[in-house]
Amino acid sequence: MRPNTALAKWRAGQQTVGGWLSLSNAHSAESMAHAGFDWVVVDLQHGLLDYSDLRTMLPAISTSGTTPLVRVSANNPAEIMKALDAGALGVIVPMVNNRAEAEAAVAATKYPPAGSRSFGPIRAALYGGVGYAAEANDQIACIVMVETREGIEKVEEIAATPGLGGIYIGPSDLALALGLPPKGDTDQALHLETVGKILAACRKHKVPAGIHTSGLAWTQKRLAAGFDFVTLGSDIGFMMQAATADLAAARGTIGPKRESTGY
Repeated sequence: MRPNTALAKWRAGQQTVGGWLSLSNAHSAESMAHAGFDWVVVDLQHGLLDYSDLRTMLPAISTSGTTPLVRVSANNPAEIMKALDAGALGVIVPMVNNRAEAEAAVAATKYPPAGSRSFGPIRAALYGGVGYAAEANDQIACIVMVETREGIEKVEEIAATPGLGGIYIGPSDLALALGLPPKGDTDQALHLETVGKILAACRKHKVPAGIHTSGLAWTQKRLAAGFDFVTLGSDIGFMMQAATADLAAARGTIGPKRESTGY
């Protein structure tokens, strides 16, 4: 089977940098994948896209060596399985609160007897190649998000879940759970302390740790802190950053302030 190169790097203790896809466009997905990211995530939770977009975006990503991941909209076994059958080599599952929910997510990504994934990798086997059925359980990454109040309290039991491929922090939702404004890139003391708590739990249980950022400075900070996988930014974020900066420069003005979207 085609190896999950991002997962292999995490298992080897190597740090990776990824990109986020929130636009329903195969060309922008392909362009982001060819930029050289270790992995890219197609976002079904908050992105302006749906399952039908996976059918064009995942093949577009597959023209590169970048690992394709999908953030599903919820901890829903049917949605997780369909994303994997479409060719994702891993899923990011949002709003996981406890070990039972983490176990359910892991089970949906693994074929029996290790899990409960139904067999029918209609595109995944084509992309994954010979050996998919036998090797998928070891190559598919099930990553759960710790970003709720309960998830924070129960991070140790979540991190101890067998078969977990990683924990990913949604820092804006984490901020909301802490009673703070939804700003992910922040030096707020409680936020930093909580991020550190989650990272420590991952280290203790030898689970790869990831986190979202919206730009270079915070990506560098998170990598320096020891995160295994960090999101540098998103398609819409990169586009708007370049467009507003160049437009302001052309006019000799200061770019407008924009409301944070989490991307």
